[in-house]
Order: sequence, then structure tokens, then C-alpha cells
Amino acid sequence: QVQLVESGGGLVQAGGSLRLSCAASGSIVSIRAMGWYRQAPGKQRELVATITRDSSTNYADAVKGRFSISRDNAKNTVYLQMDSLKPEDTGVYYCNGDILGLGTGYRTRWGQGTQVTVSS
Repeated sequence: QVQLVESGGGLVQAGGSLRLSCAASGSIVSIRAMGWYRQAPGKQRELVATITRDSSTNYADAVKGRFSISRDNAKNTVYLQMDSLKPEDTGVYYCNGDILGLGTGYRTRWGQGTQVTVSS
């Protein structure tokens, strides 16, 4: 069973930092693109950042210059470094990955989410 598990969320004051991690586990052959998404209360889920296997990155305008996505292919892990946090960054953060399993084709997998709360 392929799983993605996020960690590193929590409560932080505006201007502070958090580092999120997302580790994929199971019978994994390869992972193509990975990404981070977030959902604020009462809002739709939105893209935060994506990263390809060769580490090309893309960011939402709202986080560009403050957040940095990275990955460790040997560990099947993607990270999101969040600096200069703002209250509007509050939400549940989800990671995903386009994952090739041992006995299946590529499928998009999602983690369960981790809460990030930024106080003013």
C-alpha cells in the first residue's frame, strides 16, 4: 500500500517559519512530480508549489519568495520550507505525488494533510 504522510505543521506567529515534510512509503518504483496544496477554512483547495523529479519548481504567486519546495528522491520525500508566514497562510496543507507502484501504473496519491495555523 503506497502512502504519503505529512508532518511539521503547527501553530506559529506571523513572521515565523515552519518546515513541512512528506514521506512516501510502500512498494514504490518511481515518483514523477510532487506538490503541496492547501485549503483554508471555507475555501477551495489551491496549489502552493510543485516540483518535478529533476527539481524544476513552480510556486503560487502568493507564496513566491517566501516558500521553497525541495525533494530527496532517494528518500521519496518532499519538503516545504515556509518563511515569513502570514495569517492568510493558515490552512490544511496536503502533499501529493504521481507515483508508479510495483504492480500498477502511475497514480496521483494524496497525504492526509497537516494543519498550519499562523496567528497575528
